[in-house]
Amino acid sequence: MTMSEKILARASGQPDVKAGEIVWVKVDIAMMHDLLGPWLVDGGFRRLGGKLFDKDKVVVVSDHCTPPATVQQADILKFTRDWARQQELPYYYEYEGPCHQVIVEHGHVRPGRLILGTDSHTCMAGGLGAFATGIGSTEMIGVLLTGETWLKVPETIKVVWDGILPQGVYSKDLVLKTIKEIGHAGATYQTIEFSGSAIRGLSMDERLVLSNMVVEAGAKTGLIQPDETVADFLRSKGVLEDLDMIKSDDDASFIKTLHFNASELEPQVACPHEVDNVHPVSAVEGKAVDQVYLGSCTNGRLEDLRIAAQILKGKKISKNIRCLVVPASQHIWMQANKEGILDILTEAGCFVNMPSCGACGGFTSGVIGAGEVVMSSSNRNFRGRMGSPKGEVYLGSPATVAATAIEGKIADPRKYLPKEVRA
Repeated sequence: MTMSEKILARASGQPDVKAGEIVWVKVDIAMMHDLLGPWLVDGGFRRLGGKLFDKDKVVVVSDHCTPPATVQQADILKFTRDWARQQELPYYYEYEGPCHQVIVEHGHVRPGRLILGTDSHTCMAGGLGAFATGIGSTEMIGVLLTGETWLKVPETIKVVWDGILPQGVYSKDLVLKTIKEIGHAGATYQTIEFSGSAIRGLSMDERLVLSNMVVEAGAKTGLIQPDETVADFLRSKGVLEDLDMIKSDDDASFIKTLHFNASELEPQVACPHEVDNVHPVSAVEGKAVDQVYLGSCTNGRLEDLRIAAQILKGKKISKNIRCLVVPASQHIWMQANKEGILDILTEAGCFVNMPSCGACGGFTSGVIGAGEVVMSSSNRNFRGRMGSPKGEVYLGSPATVAATAIEGKIADPRKYLPKEVRA
């Protein structure tokens, strides 16, 4: 059995399930955020009884409308806050950052769990070995009432990355290259399972980039076999219980297997207006930009900020652009502040915003206007994603974002980093 089959078998109470089967499953964590959460589900939820299946398994995070930029956003936030109080939820988080990062930081994610959320990037939790995926707000009503739903067991694409990532090349480059090869709809309703020596060598921060972005290939979820890196991370978050270190069997059936050599990879850039429109940075180097955006639930973690600070230390961003920095959580913001990272970034000319979804989804704090071009470390670049549909969004690693900030045009980050290969 694959990891997906094993997790859904456990969730359905069956000894085994196979890809293609439809199974009823019990949910371990039901997550909602403000924009697609209580204010949308409350009416149907109350009409059908209004009693939560288990308060300890429901997590609500206000992140998309924080801080509110309009009266409507303020009203949505108030409704979400009041709803969480009325339901006496023990796990309500506000102004702490994007929901995907928050549920990971607060220990709600464990290997082998089934996590459903009202956001497509819920799949990020798969970096810890959980089957995590997005569902619609209407589907969430049923989950809140019963703790159950049905899922089709997905087929699995196995993606093997061996070798060592060169200096200046990161997991963002790795996942962009993967999406280019699979296509933006090539993994629809399938699992992408990452493996290989390059994957095992990634930190927890880097692994979450991979699982976060599998939905950009249409995948239902993205999984990485949990190991000591995951166990150490969860222990640091106070999770001391025995973990289900789930893995695919040696004779598991995969719909396809793709092999890549990380040692040959160079920095990648996703060009407008699809995430699979990916090219080496050398092919687009020199494209002028108006804004660079470092952050989001994809690449706003501590390692990402450290990488940018390494490149920007002692330098200034181009006078022709603006550089926005959005740490992925309040915890990360505080850690970056303690390390002096935020000082380095602001001294270079960057503006540091509070943790939120912000301009990544085109909501607040730095959306772009018609004709503007942005280089972003976020996860999507379709028309209108970060503001005007007449703008252009390019995606790259935090290193590529930082190098672009210095030059005011898309730049290869390797020229700003030492030549040695990663250990």
